[in-house]
Amino acid sequence: MHLDHATSVTSDLDATRQFFVDVVGLTEGARPPFGVGGHWLYAGGRPVIHLVDSNLPHHPGRASPRIDHIAFRLDGGDEWQALLARLEAAGVAYRTADVPLSGEVQLFVALAPAVVMEFVTAARNVRRASF
Repeated sequence: MHLDHATSVTSDLDATRQFFVDVVGLTEGARPPFGVGGHWLYAGGRPVIHLVDSNLPHHPGRASPRIDHIAFRLDGGDEWQALLARLEAAGVAYRTADVPLSGEVQLFVALAPAVVMEFVTAARNVRRASF
């Protein structure tokens, strides 16, 4: 079993798409014609992030925007360093934390509106910082 995708319902579709494409490094790809605004963003040929416009008629019982956080696993130190460079170049604030007993490092980005991104790596000797 693996994470198939996460859906973010957002009031700023363009800014959210730009963050995932320009900073995270996903690519926009094919999306079925659902009849509502949105984007499907791909990593490794798979649509991992689905963005949906929250400026749609409200569905009772469904908060909008919504998602607590989404986590991506980065495989190595080079990928980690490249992410840090893109975040800093884009002026995106982040913080890192060590996962107790695991040797893993987490990086958190507060993505407006109200979505937190987490990136995790088990790579050794990666930079821990806040920006």
